[in-house]
Amino acid sequence: MTAPVVAPILPARDLDATTAFYAALGFLVAFAPTAAERYLILRGHGIELHFFEYPELEPARSYAGAYVRLTEIDALHTLFTRAALPSNGIPRLLPPEDKPWGMREFALIDRDGSLIRVGAPLRLSED
Repeated sequence: MTAPVVAPILPARDLDATTAFYAALGFLVAFAPTAAERYLILRGHGIELHFFEYPELEPARSYAGAYVRLTEIDALHTLFTRAALPSNGIPRLLPPEDKPWGMREFALIDRDGSLIRVGAPLRLSED
């Protein structure tokens, strides 16, 4: 049995703008939107993200999000800082922090207000 792949499906006001935003973070297009299929799949850094077109979305009111669990996050955060995102507003990139629930996490809020929280265990369990 292969390991499962879970990919969040997130809203995007403009799929071309979403492609450009995530390209700056090192993601590549796996499925490009067409006139008939207004859907986008991006892959990068072992992460797969799906987007559906939702032009009426208000980023400040978005409640969409995903949690991506990796084994190490600091190098990925360093790569993401190259996109020069601010630390407040929409979009934004927040620095890694050790959380009381045993995870080291950082947060990315994309141009459409979707929260992508990326975390790694502070200590690997024997599970």
